Amino acid sequence: MSLDRSLKSSGSLNQHRNVLSRPERIAKLKDQSRFTDGDTDPIHLPKVANRKIAAGKKSGKKGPKDEEEK
Repeated sequence: MSLDRSLKSSGSLNQHRNVLSRPERIAKLKDQSRFTDGDTDPIHLPKVANRKIAAGKKSGKKGPKDEEEK
């Protein structure tokens, strides 16, 4: 019996996730200087935006070989 596509875990690490775990949120807050060890309560963390950055589309430039064929 085969495994359904949605249940396979091989590509699951590459997918974008909207929800971050607590250690991931703390790491992002430290990068933004909004969290300090000992001073900030790790239980009530502020919200952290996790935006997916869209990659630029490839341009349809034609090389010299394409122009010669026409």
